[in-house]
Parts: sequence; C-alpha cells; structure tokens
Amino acid sequence: MPGIIKERLFTPGPTPLLMEAQLRALTMTLHHRTDAFRALMRETLDNLRYYFNTKNDVIVFSSSGTGAMEGAVSNLLSPGDRVLIGTAGKFGERWVQLAKAYGIEAAVVEAPYGHAVPMNEMKRRLESSGPFRAVFVQATESSTGVRNDVEGLGKMVGALPDCCLVVDAITGLGTTDLRPDEWGIDVLIGGSQKATMIPPGLAFASVSEKAWKQIATAKLPRYYFDYAKERSSLAKGESSYTPATSLIVSLYGALCYIKQLGRENLIANAALLAEGMREAAMSLGLTLFAVESPANAMTAINAPPGIESTKVVKEMRARFGAILTDGQGAMKGKMFRVAHLGYYDVLDLFAVIGGLEVALKTVGCKVELGSGVRAAQSVYLRRSA
Repeated sequence: MPGIIKERLFTPGPTPLLMEAQLRALTMTLHHRTDAFRALMRETLDNLRYYFNTKNDVIVFSSSGTGAMEGAVSNLLSPGDRVLIGTAGKFGERWVQLAKAYGIEAAVVEAPYGHAVPMNEMKRRLESSGPFRAVFVQATESSTGVRNDVEGLGKMVGALPDCCLVVDAITGLGTTDLRPDEWGIDVLIGGSQKATMIPPGLAFASVSEKAWKQIATAKLPRYYFDYAKERSSLAKGESSYTPATSLIVSLYGALCYIKQLGRENLIANAALLAEGMREAAMSLGLTLFAVESPANAMTAINAPPGIESTKVVKEMRARFGAILTDGQGAMKGKMFRVAHLGYYDVLDLFAVIGGLEVALKTVGCKVELGSGVRAAQSVYLRRSA
C-alpha cells in the first residue's frame, strides 16, 4: 500500500469544498446585525435567485435541507388537509414521514427503488382522489440515482389553483435543468452541502406567489421554520434568528463563483461526469441501478454478481481514500453510488474510475483494467469536440 493516501469525497453530500469560498469565510468576520452583513446577505439572496433560476423570493435557514422540507409542510398546510406524495426512494419516504408527523393525510404513489415516480399514476390520483392541498416529490432521488419528471408534474399541479407543488431539489439544483417559474414549481428546496460546494448547515427554499397566498391562510404550527417570518427578515438583509454567518459568507463566495462559471455550465459539468460514469460502469460489465431516468447528480451502480457493494465501498476507502456511498436501507450491499455534483472535474472522474477498476479486481470481480477509463475518455472527447 502507498504511504500517502489523500481522502476524497465522491458522495452526494457533503461534497468537495470550493477553496475560495472557504478562505473567504476564514478571513471575514461579520456580525449579523450590521450594515456590512445586510449588504452581503442581500447580494447572496440575489445570487441564490440566479442559482435557482427564479424570480421568486428565496429564503435561507440555518439547518440541513430537511429543515426547509419540514417548513414546506408546516407552512403550506392546515389540519384536515390532504396531500399527494410521489416517492421513489428514502428521501421520498421522508415526505411521507413529515406528513405523518404533522397529522396530514397523504395519498402515496410509490415507485420501486431504481424507478422514477410514474407520472401517469400521479395524474390519475390528482384527477380521481383529490382535492389535495399540496404535492411533494424529489427532483432527483439521491438514494437511488433517479430523476423524476418535475416539469410534467408542474403542468398538472399548475392547473389546480388551490394546490402547490413542492420539489426537494437538494441534489437537483446545479445538476439538473430546473425552471421553477416556467414549470409551476411553487416551493423548490436546496441545501448548502451539495452543488454549492460549501459545508452542511444551510437550507434554501424558493417560494412562488401562489405558495405565499396559501401560506397566509395555513394553520399548522410553526416557529423556527416560519417562511413568512423569514421572508420579512430577509427583505431587510437579516435573518429572524442568529444565522450561520460563516456559512453565509462561504455561500456568497460560492455563488459568485457559480455566477462567473454560469449555471448552465455547472449543470453541463454534472451531465458530462454522469454520462462518463455510466458508460464506464457498463464497459466494466456492471449494470446501472437506475436505468429509465438516471440523474446527473450521482450514478447508482448495482453490485457485481456475488459481491456485496459494501466490499467495493470499503476497498475504495482503504486503498485510495475515495469515499463512495453504499446503498441505503434495504439497498445496502446491493448497490453503490458515485457523486458528480459540485466541485468535481473530468480528471476526478478518470481517477475514481481508475481506482474503481483496481478495487473491483481486488474484491474478485473480473474486469479489464483501463476499459472503464477509456469509455469515460471517449465520452469526454465526444462532448468536448
């Protein structure tokens, strides 16, 4: 074994950090009730609207993305309301758990792991089982590597004046073409430890005017995750409670970088890496866990026949310091995931595939060394021609 092993994240969150953003946080100390911080916060919010591809207000909480998810439930709904949930994995199931926690009746359309939420069934439920006050779904389901058709769903829900569409895009933002204003996404949720390339601790939500009207009459209890209260505070460049100031400073730096790079280029980078990884996996004789609608944020790959994916993940970490993610829950040992969202480039892709080839061979999988890397190189050359 080599004496030096550099740890590298290839996980769908947290993701590798943008150094410029981290240095900015280390060298800038601001109190959150000062004019300097208010100015930085206002510019950060403007840049968040660019990142979200929206003209709607974007609010920020010091929490994980789940905080904004919970806030969407508690702010939009009243006791007795009914909701429709499309779930295709562990994070879709979180919507079900949140509805249950607030005593909200939920109709659930469940896709098998590895498949996208069936939009024909969502349409049937909307037409036959309503009325619903809100519809909840993921843009990309990071537990399975699947992308859902939120554009199509937006058109369905947009025709319902008393129903809002809420999309968890925590791994979808920065990796997937999302057009919340055009598609009718009323609440779009993000998190800091994903494609924004900074540490965990911030949650974001863009909120449409349709959603604000519904929030104004909703009766479920809320306190910290009060969307209207936070909107009012952020309009003054402040937060309702003490914010994670260093993370806000990091976010400002990361969003400046993204704006300079271009939102479309950030998304295109994830798409390139995802296509390269999928082609590499198939060249190595592996099969994809998510076939029908794979996400750009990460690639989910089935374990080689007769070999648990846990062994592959452990070998990658022990031999190369490369941290992949095993399957979650019932998927543990059956598949592994390689992330592409955030501060990754094509050399990172070539490196992780090369390491994966060695790890697979070491745990007993018959692979031709170099075949995966060649496949990814071909994708890169074709896309960059």
